[in-house]
Amino acid sequence: MTATSVVAFGGGHGLSASLRALRHCAGELDLDITAVVTVGDDGGSSGRLRAERGGLPPGDLRQALVALAGDHPATRRSAGLFQHRFTGDPRDGLAGHAVGNLVLCGLMEQLGDPVAALAHAGAMLGTVGRVLPMSAQPVDIEAQVRGVDPAHPDELRTVRGQHQVAVTTGTVEALRLTPDAPVACPEAVAAVGGADWLIFGPGSWYTSVLPHLLVPGLAEAIVTSPARRLVTLNLAAEQETLGLSVADHLAALRWYLPQLTVDYVVADSKAVGDPEPVGRAAESLGARLVLAPVAVDDGTPRHDPAALAAALVPVLGADR
Repeated sequence: MTATSVVAFGGGHGLSASLRALRHCAGELDLDITAVVTVGDDGGSSGRLRAERGGLPPGDLRQALVALAGDHPATRRSAGLFQHRFTGDPRDGLAGHAVGNLVLCGLMEQLGDPVAALAHAGAMLGTVGRVLPMSAQPVDIEAQVRGVDPAHPDELRTVRGQHQVAVTTGTVEALRLTPDAPVACPEAVAAVGGADWLIFGPGSWYTSVLPHLLVPGLAEAIVTSPARRLVTLNLAAEQETLGLSVADHLAALRWYLPQLTVDYVVADSKAVGDPEPVGRAAESLGARLVLAPVAVDDGTPRHDPAALAAALVPVLGADR
């Protein structure tokens, strides 16, 4: 019996939560996991390395690798090392950098190929699955935002950079990438074409989830793939999506990729509020809404990997 091939899209903590949940599914399902990661980060350690050294920002790639790291004590220690962040005076060159970011930056320079660098790092961490960039070239994220200046609530301004879009105080009305047609990573395109499932979210909608739909080669692969598609909704609005309803998150997927159809939408039964508009939004994409308790029980808006896995198993394991 062949494994079920799953491709998960995103970046940062949201993708990490999705990958950890998929790891939890392994007890009941045989999954072949591929993470396709956004490459627009321009803040923090990743932004500094990108500005100083060029190449792909490593932070989101690092988090995906760590989420898929193996369970052997040695690989767990290596995963902890990848996450270790140097402290100290901000003027110190190492302060603020995660060790894994430096390792990935070094591997990409040494090997000259981000896919090969990620494969090597995956071998170091014993990853259960592989990590790929959505494009081998870094991108910049730009948004048209209304009401950035409270004194001019109707004024539309361009906000540039993933970090600035993520923390904007206005309402994002349009999103674009620079360059506007980045070349999709061929290995990611192939993974999508051969997948049984494509999973979108959770994660920062405008800066981690939607950018994948703006890469032409990847968008075409997503639309034409025979895979079933699943969307995992966030537990709370983030700064970049304040004012965006849960149903609006689903509408945004169709706005940026009109041909997209979805089979299932997974949402937390408490966080979703009134399920009726969310159900209608899911149906507009062709999807069935699955409500389940997928949040951690301490009240913070974070997905619990084991609980999310419990919701995913019957969906991913279902026959067509």
